[in-house]
Amino acid sequence: MKHYGLTLNLKDDPSVIEQYKAYHRDAWPEVLDALKSVGITKMNIYLIGCRLFMAMETIDTFDIERDFPRYLEVDPKCKAWDELMRTFQERVVEAQPDEWWARMETVFEL
Repeated sequence: MKHYGLTLNLKDDPSVIEQYKAYHRDAWPEVLDALKSVGITKMNIYLIGCRLFMAMETIDTFDIERDFPRYLEVDPKCKAWDELMRTFQERVVEAQPDEWWARMETVFEL
């Protein structure tokens, strides 16, 4: 299995942050199914202040550049979810020009 760490910011607005958390407490089943269908076996999103951290575990053959975007094509609701979530989010300054969620470097594993 592979592991990834990604980061993103939420807009600095308490009502935006609460809405984002509320959506994730009741994530759309089509989105969850699509993420699993592309090889994501576990995903956790953590929040401190406005900063999100996503920890993702995948199957061995998962390629983040190829497979992560594919979940948007599995069901039309996935694209709608992504567009909705982006209204709450902001890229971090460390993100590469082609990244929304910025990939983080693994510096330690136990």
